[in-house]
Amino acid sequence: MELRHLPNLITVLRILLVPPLLWLLLHERFTPALLLFVLAGVSDALDGALAKGFGWTSRLGGILDPIADKLLLVGCFLVLGLGGELPLWLMVLVIGRDLLIIIGAVAYQWLIEDLQAAPTWVSKCNTLAQLTLIFALLLNHGAWTLPPLLLHLLIYVTALLTLWSGFDYVQRWGRKARQQGRRRDGC
Repeated sequence: MELRHLPNLITVLRILLVPPLLWLLLHERFTPALLLFVLAGVSDALDGALAKGFGWTSRLGGILDPIADKLLLVGCFLVLGLGGELPLWLMVLVIGRDLLIIIGAVAYQWLIEDLQAAPTWVSKCNTLAQLTLIFALLLNHGAWTLPPLLLHLLIYVTALLTLWSGFDYVQRWGRKARQQGRRRDGC
């Protein structure tokens, strides 16, 4: 194996961490789940640093990395939401936003042109808020008890950023689709 494939290998290993993490969450084994969650986060930072630092980026990595992130986040929100650790409305909001973005991306790719997706700053803030909320919940059940006010604040900040980033994606890509449609129509 060539070293330039190392970021993709790390991403695949991160994807393989998702099933045991979700199993641990289902069985309310929060401390080992927290360790796997942190390991997934460290691996995400490592593969990104290697890819960017050494120029080892690839189309495959550009596809696998967001898939790994979504599997981790959506899986955790689903299990924690259905397990009563998160409000169901937040679980539905987070998963609904991601489904909307996926459907929009597939439609854009199929109907308009090749999709060159790049996360926006509000989307990155949303991902950070979602990761922070899950980390805080796992930490709260494992190592430290956190103030309920902090957890509630994280829930509402995550909800706000999830809505904002969803609207941002719809507005941004809707505008791009209309512009491309006008170009094809010669307007």
